[in-house]
Amino acid sequence: MKSSDKIVRVWAREILNFRGDPTAEAEVFLNDGSYGRAAAPAGVSAGTNEVGQLLDGDAKRFGGKGVLKAVQNIREVIAPALKGMPASQQEVIDKTLIELDGTPNKRRLGGNAILAVSLATAHAAAASQNLPLYRYLGGEGTFRLPVPAFDIFCGGSHAENSLDFQEYLVIPAGLSSFREALTAGAAIYKSLIELLHRQGYSVREAGSGPISAPLHSNQEGVEVVAAAIEMAGYKLGEQCFIGIDAATSELYENGKYILNREGQSLTSSELAHMWDNWVSRYPIISIEDAMSEEDWESWQALTKRIGGRVQLVGDDFFTTNPERVRRGIATGAANAVLIKPNQIGTLTETLETISIAHQAGWATMLSTRSGETEDTTIADISVLKGCGQIKTGPPRRQGIIKHNRLLRIEEELGNRAEYAGLQVFKALG
Repeated sequence: MKSSDKIVRVWAREILNFRGDPTAEAEVFLNDGSYGRAAAPAGVSAGTNEVGQLLDGDAKRFGGKGVLKAVQNIREVIAPALKGMPASQQEVIDKTLIELDGTPNKRRLGGNAILAVSLATAHAAAASQNLPLYRYLGGEGTFRLPVPAFDIFCGGSHAENSLDFQEYLVIPAGLSSFREALTAGAAIYKSLIELLHRQGYSVREAGSGPISAPLHSNQEGVEVVAAAIEMAGYKLGEQCFIGIDAATSELYENGKYILNREGQSLTSSELAHMWDNWVSRYPIISIEDAMSEEDWESWQALTKRIGGRVQLVGDDFFTTNPERVRRGIATGAANAVLIKPNQIGTLTETLETISIAHQAGWATMLSTRSGETEDTTIADISVLKGCGQIKTGPPRRQGIIKHNRLLRIEEELGNRAEYAGLQVFKALG
């Protein structure tokens, strides 16, 4: 243990995320002069099992979304408890944060307060050792640049007058480097906009960059993304593939999945049949939240039915929670996990969830939130062992913060900069 990595000060402030809403940013200072900074992101759609943000609720400030209470908790509760502790003891730090909160969902101090401090501590410890975060966390181990999954077309709660499913993604898994994949994402995004304009659609851009348009059916969303891939000059189903975030928990009512765009009300079995049909017809290699977050039996049935042909990712279903992932593994429900550190609240628990999935042979996909910040922690995590995928918006606006961080990591790794590629989609064999 280094005597020079002891925490001497923890500070916090309220900053704004890319949605213009407040969030908590923390700084951890060490006695050797090193420090780390991190901020908590926030999502628009949230699973019911996520840890809670602590919001002020004062309608006169940011419509009640202020985080001054969370900031105060960092300054007055967390800071004194961590003073003098070694920053390199991440698990001890995170256990202390969890015990200080004392609630199952981290709502007393706030998941936003706890996460900001947890991540800032890791950044401070990395700085103390003069290492980039990914190398501090992963040592000399094998690092792989992740396959980016670009959310380029949106519906659901992310758009108005659009499709029922929340995200349609381009996944350039068949290219040879992250840089090439990023280039493809940028080209396909521009092609999609041009294609929709040609077809006479009015195009809107969501806050995080993906576009929406009043398409006639959910299936048409897949078809326009496929057409944009080919229009940009890439080979569909060989170089670039399609992913879907269905966010079906938001469509689930009284045991049925309500697809308002098409005037349909589907049973779990009927929805599974639709997914089976789509995977057979289109080069879809990933479906996120294909069933509702508490519809465990349907998840099991769907995984048995198509899990050998497509990656079935749990987001609201698992909420980056180690215990829910263990249950999914034990029951054969899904075969991949979406990783959002703010869903669980600490770095230790995030890495534990990744490790559990990896040991079971499952895939993991790091993911941004719609309320992101300049913080690039998830980019560093995405190159660690057991990872291999990262979901972001298109290569523009807020997404480029993470993309540019990964370009720098790719350059730092030089000849060792392996691209994860198609092999990380474990369901595809």
